[in-house]
Amino acid sequence: MIGHPHFQGCLMGVVADGMGGRSGGRKASDQVLLTAKQLFAKYSPETDSAPGLLKQLVEDSHMVIKLTAVSAEQEPHSTVAAFIMNPRGECTWIHVGDSRLYHFQNGRLAKRTRDHSYVQALVDRGELSAEEIEDHPQANILLGCLGMSTAPPPIDTHSIPQLQPGDALLACSDGLWHYFTPEEMGALIAERTPRESVELLIEEARMRARGTGDNISLAILKLEPLPKGNG
Repeated sequence: MIGHPHFQGCLMGVVADGMGGRSGGRKASDQVLLTAKQLFAKYSPETDSAPGLLKQLVEDSHMVIKLTAVSAEQEPHSTVAAFIMNPRGECTWIHVGDSRLYHFQNGRLAKRTRDHSYVQALVDRGELSAEEIEDHPQANILLGCLGMSTAPPPIDTHSIPQLQPGDALLACSDGLWHYFTPEEMGALIAERTPRESVELLIEEARMRARGTGDNISLAILKLEPLPKGNG
């Protein structure tokens, strides 16, 4: 989670899950985070477009990752899930690949992103149920990500006019969401602080993975009601 250096209440959450070997994948995900920090530092919620910044994050990261692949003779790729909340509560998110964003309202799922993956395409065509995604042998095949040489990354954005007390946003990699239902994650986040939720989700994901899980990255934003008397 990144707090804006000049605008209080303006926050950016970013999750990047690198692929392409330990070195190449790490370079790709690090590039996404570096680009996000650089762009967000120059962002003004009063004059700039949050969707525009997020699209630039995807496009700039994609270009640099592709250049890295050429110069280093590697094939780094990365997914991304990112959101911006402005001081008045407006929120915009973007994602590429199978890193996800969830919007919970008092613990209940309001909306989540749709993966840019082969199995999600099968679900969209009615050839696979949503419940069958988790254990499908081709669940890891992505149709879109940063760094692909064959096609530009798909860009899907979503805007929430104003987040309310009781709302929570979760950005996470597939190393987390693969092991939980939305109901489980929403209920835990509603009952705990973001820090407690992060710690418990990571611990439980590792237990359920039994040593076979993927990298886990997540960011949680939770809006609490103001204490009584603060108007």
